[in-house]
Amino acid sequence: MARSGLRSWIRSSPGTHIWLLVIGITSLVIAAASQDLETFLLHRTSSNIHQLTKHPLQSLLISGFWIENPASFLLYAALFEGLHANVERWIGTARWLFTVGFAHVAATLISQEIVLMSIEDHSLPRSMKRVVDIGVSYGLAAAAGILTYRIPRPWRWCYLAAVVLFFGLPLAMGGTFTDVGHAIAAAIGLGFQQFTHGRPVWDFGRVPEALRRAAGAPSSGPVSRRDAPGP
Repeated sequence: MARSGLRSWIRSSPGTHIWLLVIGITSLVIAAASQDLETFLLHRTSSNIHQLTKHPLQSLLISGFWIENPASFLLYAALFEGLHANVERWIGTARWLFTVGFAHVAATLISQEIVLMSIEDHSLPRSMKRVVDIGVSYGLAAAAGILTYRIPRPWRWCYLAAVVLFFGLPLAMGGTFTDVGHAIAAAIGLGFQQFTHGRPVWDFGRVPEALRRAAGAPSSGPVSRRDAPGP
């Protein structure tokens, strides 16, 4: 039963798991690469100012399939299952992909434009044009934002406050361009509320029963005559 449930979960969120598979492959490549090859790959696949100028479409696409530290793969896998898979199952693959893809592109372009402006006014060194800027965190931030609308009130406001604090606090403390990108992506996810219209919110009241079913325990509800023991 557990295997069937796992297959059903993966089939219901194919985009999430294909994306995660590709990240697993690129993480293995990074882990097996020499130091020089690792440096080349990370810079070549970055969506920094240098790569956006030379290969704009390629760098925007490829940068979303790499993580800088392969040891973080299990953490990202857990985040994908908790955020991306739930959003994809809830609003559908097409809407989920548009949301996270748009957020990834917009957050990258805006944050790198801020870097460029800072270089031009000498707030940052020119070497920042080639900074490593890869990863999947902008998409995760967008998924965290749109997932707000799946949580029923009043718990929704608690979750929203946590999202705002998580992505806003680094900015208030003088964050980096990456922190700016995360905040932009989360705001974009929150802005796509129209994608959630007509979609059901979680029913937290059903959680205990779902846990009992998963554990194979009998329901605590009334027993019907058909299921009752005895004559």
